[in-house]
Amino acid sequence: MIYIKKLSLFLTFLSASFSITAQVKLPALVSENMVLQQNAKVNLWGWASPNEKINIQLGWQNSSIETIANSTGNWKVTVETPQGSEKEYSIIINASNKITLNNILIGEVWICSGQSNMYFPVGKEEGTWKTGVKNYEEEIVKSNYPNIRLFTVLTNASAKPLDDVTGRWESCSPETIKTFSAVAYFYGRELYQKLKIPIGLISTSWGGTKAEAWTSQNVLEENPDFLTILEEDAKNEKGYQEKLEMYYLNLRNEKQANNNASKTELKKPKKEANKTSYVLYNAMLHPLINYTMKGVIWYQGESNSGKAKLYQTLFPAMVKSWRDDWKQGDFPFYYVQITPHKGQTPEIREAQLLSLQKISNSGMAVTTDVGDTNNIHPIDKQTVGHRLALIALAKTYNEDKLVYSGPIYNHMKIKKDKIQLFFDYADSGFKKTTGDLKEFEIAGDDKTYYPAVAKIDGKTIIVSSEKVKNPKAVRFAWKALPDPNLFNAENLPASPFRTDNW
Repeated sequence: MIYIKKLSLFLTFLSASFSITAQVKLPALVSENMVLQQNAKVNLWGWASPNEKINIQLGWQNSSIETIANSTGNWKVTVETPQGSEKEYSIIINASNKITLNNILIGEVWICSGQSNMYFPVGKEEGTWKTGVKNYEEEIVKSNYPNIRLFTVLTNASAKPLDDVTGRWESCSPETIKTFSAVAYFYGRELYQKLKIPIGLISTSWGGTKAEAWTSQNVLEENPDFLTILEEDAKNEKGYQEKLEMYYLNLRNEKQANNNASKTELKKPKKEANKTSYVLYNAMLHPLINYTMKGVIWYQGESNSGKAKLYQTLFPAMVKSWRDDWKQGDFPFYYVQITPHKGQTPEIREAQLLSLQKISNSGMAVTTDVGDTNNIHPIDKQTVGHRLALIALAKTYNEDKLVYSGPIYNHMKIKKDKIQLFFDYADSGFKKTTGDLKEFEIAGDDKTYYPAVAKIDGKTIIVSSEKVKNPKAVRFAWKALPDPNLFNAENLPASPFRTDNW
C-alpha cells in the first residue's frame, strides 16, 4: 500500500513536471499590442515540448491553424494578414497551455536601428546626454497615438546568436514616448498621419557602436578586408585579459599582505560589451529576423568615421546580410547621412553617399543643416524623421510626385576656366538660404583647392576661381564642419561630395 502511494505521488510529480516543461512559450516580439505587417505572409513562432501539437486561432480568419513542434521544441507557422486597419484582433494559442494575445493591429512594421542618434529618446533624462528633442515637452504632450505601437529592444551583447530579446509592445502615449527613439517616432508618426493605418516601430539601437557590431560573424570572416576588424578585436581582448590577470594578481597579493581584508582601492578593468564585432547582431538583431516587417531605417556612422574607406564596403555588406537573413528580398533600407560635427570627417559622409549606388532600394536623408558643431547628438530629430519619411512615402508607398532627396551630384563638364555641375533631384531648380553659395572649392592640376565662386545656372551650378585657370575638380562641403546653403526648390539640402578621388 505504501509502495502504491509513493508510486502515485511520483507519477503526480512527473505529470506536473511534464506540464511545466510542456508550456508553450512565445518570443517577446509575439505578444499583446503588437503590429503585424499588413497584406503579407507573417511568421508566428515559439517553443514547446518536442512534437507537441499547437492550435492557433487568428482573429481575422475563421479556420484555425495547427502545427507540431519539432524534435527540439521549436515551432513556426506562416499566416496571411489582411489589409491594415484600426480594428484590433486577438490570437489564441492552444497546446498544453493557452495563450491569448489581445489588442493586435495590422499595419506597417519598421525596424529602427543604429547608434546613439537613433537611440536618442524624445524626452529628457537629467544628468545624461539624453537632453530631449527640440520642444520635447510639447512633443510629449501631443504624442497620444494608440495606433502607433512601440517596441524597444533592451541593450544586450552576446558572443553567440540568441533566439529572443527583452522588451514589450506598448501603445504610443505621453507616458511611453519619453524613452523611445525620437527619430523612429517622428518617422512613424508621419507615416501614420499620411497612410492612416497602424504603425509598428521596433527600436534596436545602442550608442557608441560600430557597424561591425551589427554584422554577423560569418560576413566578417568571409571577407578578407574585414578580417583586420576581427584582428583588432582579438588584440583588444588580449589586452583586456592581460589587465584582468594583473588585477587579480595584485588583488591576491594585497589580500595576503592585509590578512584577507575585503576593502581594496584596486580598480577592476572594465570591458565595454558593445564594442566588439557581431555581438549586437547576435543579441539585438538575430532574434528579430523571424518577424515580418516592411523595411529598416538606420542612423549610424559616427563610430566608423575613423575608417571611412572600409565603411564603403562594410555598410553595404551589413545590409546585404540582413536582407539574406530576413529572406524578404531587397526590402527598403533608408538611412541618415551623419550631421556635421567637429569629430567627424567628410569621408564618412562620402561613404554613405556612395552606398546609395551599392545598396539597392535605399535612400539617404541629408542633415547638413540640422547639426550641432559641439554636440554629436543634435536635438532636431523632427527634421531627420521627416526626411526619412519623405523617402518612404515616395519609394515605398508610391507617392511618385514627391521629391524625397536634396540635390545629389551626378557629373561635371569643364568649360574653359569653369566647371559646370549636374545633379539629380534638382528638376525644379535650386535655392540658397542667404547670401552667395558657400562651401564650394575648386582645384587644378596641382590638386590644390581654393575657395570658389558658385552660381546657380538653371538646373546646374557653375564653379570658378581666379586662382584656378585650368580646373579639374570640385569639392562641396568637404570638411568636418561645413555650413552649406545649397538646397533644391523643395528645401532639401544638397549632399556633400567631391568630383576627385585624390
